[in-house]
Amino acid sequence: PVYQYTDVPGHELVLTGKVVELTKTNKEYYFKANDRNAIAINYVNGASNFIVAAAATDTEGKSFLGDLKKLLFWALLVSVILSFLGGLFFANTLIKPIIRIISDVNLISSHNLSQRINQGSTNDELFRLSQTFNDLLDRLQESFIIQRRFISNASHELSTPLTSVSSQLEVALHKNRSANEYKEVLQSINDDVKGLQQLTRSLLDIAKTGTEGSIDLSDVRIDEVLLKVAAEVQKLQAYYKVSLTFETLPDHEELLTVFGNSNLLHIALKNIIENGCKYSEDHQALIKTTFERSKIIITVHSKGDIIAEADIENIFQPFFRSESTRQKQGFGLGLTLTKRILSLHKATINVQSSLQKGTIFSIEIPNKIAVV
Repeated sequence: PVYQYTDVPGHELVLTGKVVELTKTNKEYYFKANDRNAIAINYVNGASNFIVAAAATDTEGKSFLGDLKKLLFWALLVSVILSFLGGLFFANTLIKPIIRIISDVNLISSHNLSQRINQGSTNDELFRLSQTFNDLLDRLQESFIIQRRFISNASHELSTPLTSVSSQLEVALHKNRSANEYKEVLQSINDDVKGLQQLTRSLLDIAKTGTEGSIDLSDVRIDEVLLKVAAEVQKLQAYYKVSLTFETLPDHEELLTVFGNSNLLHIALKNIIENGCKYSEDHQALIKTTFERSKIIITVHSKGDIIAEADIENIFQPFFRSESTRQKQGFGLGLTLTKRILSLHKATINVQSSLQKGTIFSIEIPNKIAVV
């Protein structure tokens, strides 16, 4: 060493052979010496070659790093606390409307279907979920109302012929009567029983068409069904007349074919065509069939016995009968059954009724091409 100095005794800087070699190679070399930062520089001045080294403790840097550690520690602690409190706040904000929805749903029962879920004012996913629930409840309430009305009307309609039969039997058995009198009573009871059988059959048909999975579906030629129905309706009464016309029959059989149940389609079309003959003044029904690319359109036109506009919305309800038809025989179940059958076949039915045009039932059924 040419020169050596230290301000603290015992802290002399000692250069090892390794440090000297690395300094010569790299010209500058940083290293640690007794917990101090040190640097060695290879200094060449003409023929002289020196290695100058110095070491010191970075007190200010250590203090800065210590302060930085404290700052980062407290920043981390505050961030964790704020994140926890923020999580609690947002969780409460999210869970609170869910708890409200659960509370509202718990108030809903079969006897309280008018209860609705509070949708709130924010247009978010929970708002749309509440709206979906309310739409579902609207449909359920409507179904329950229709079911209760149906049961009430069915009970009334079933009790009427039974009461009539019971009353006639009691009167007939009250005293001895002649053979002709007994025959008249039995004939009257027979008529009531036939009416009861027809009513029961209609109710069973409606029950059978409750779900799509309960019926067998196959390819059905709609022209064959219409021809069969027209022939049957004309046989019901001698004065019934059915006029059936087809527009140009398509070349492809798929345009004439629907995917459905032949018996049910027969019942649905027969109900409409028979009503057209029964309630029109001339007892005539005009049927026109049009074949399009994806659907078949059937119109049943009859004159007279106009359906009031206010009644058109209700004619497909069970047991509903308009003022003009209440004096005629029937139960008000035919169009209800027809509507359900057509719904199972993805078909639609519309009604127009006016003094100028008469009453027109328009049915649109998707053909086999549309279904495929």
